[in-house]
Amino acid sequence: MIGQKSLLSFFTAAPGKKRSRSPESAAEATEAAKRSRTNGSSLPSPPLSPEQLELIRKKKEAALQKLAARTASYIPAELGQSWRVSLAGEFTKPYFAQLMTFVAEERKRCTVYPPQHQVFSWTQLCDIHDVKVVILGQDPYHGPNQAHGLCFSVQRPVPPPPSLENIYKELAVDIEGFSHPGHGDLTGWAKQGVLLLNAVLTVRAHQANSHRERGWEQFTDAVVSWLNKNLDGLVFMLWGAYAQKKGSSIDRKRHHVLQTAHPSPLSVHRGFFGCKHFSKTNGLLRKSGKPVIDWKAL
Repeated sequence: MIGQKSLLSFFTAAPGKKRSRSPESAAEATEAAKRSRTNGSSLPSPPLSPEQLELIRKKKEAALQKLAARTASYIPAELGQSWRVSLAGEFTKPYFAQLMTFVAEERKRCTVYPPQHQVFSWTQLCDIHDVKVVILGQDPYHGPNQAHGLCFSVQRPVPPPPSLENIYKELAVDIEGFSHPGHGDLTGWAKQGVLLLNAVLTVRAHQANSHRERGWEQFTDAVVSWLNKNLDGLVFMLWGAYAQKKGSSIDRKRHHVLQTAHPSPLSVHRGFFGCKHFSKTNGLLRKSGKPVIDWKAL
């Protein structure tokens, strides 16, 4: 031993210090590797010339105009202005363009009811903000000269169908002074703010439910949803299981919902007769400070 060290230690190389790479140098190395892999593609692109920028702007503007024109072509001209504005978001959706195309093709091949100018008559008779009562139907009448855009309603001089006759019978018991008007046109109600809305708005002649599940249900759901969210104190009259399902999302704290059986001859005795929905509706409107409906004004 020489001192405290062995002789061998004089002939053994001292271990080298382990080099550590700082985070900064590691990051620089990674960035260098990236530049190497991309062969200099990370170099900034030369700025676009004024001519190129103008060309891009014009192309973008043309594309937007084309999209607007295509969308506008599917917005029915017959829509009332307030409804057109309030429901604008629906008309830009793909389903609505497909629906309008489908109905147009159907009219080329067969008779479709109601006529084109009456499909949206429910939007022409009352401003969307003036709706007070909503009655939901299912499918338009499919006989000649019947359907004209309002559920349960038929054009004069077509005799009232059985369901409407039963509605009149209930009105005669429920509303003092009501008598059968001698026709089935409910336009007088629509003008007072009664929305008579079918779930499906068109149908092939003599083929009930032939335009079902083509997109109308989605559109009329959007109508009900808009009313539910944007107005207050509406009275929804839901007759039958179909209408009740369609109105299942209505906010019962914000609106009034009256439910009973459908007025068709098959179910009218299960609760429609004696429901007094018409007088109840007026009572609810009075509580909300709204004008009542003159059910006799037909």
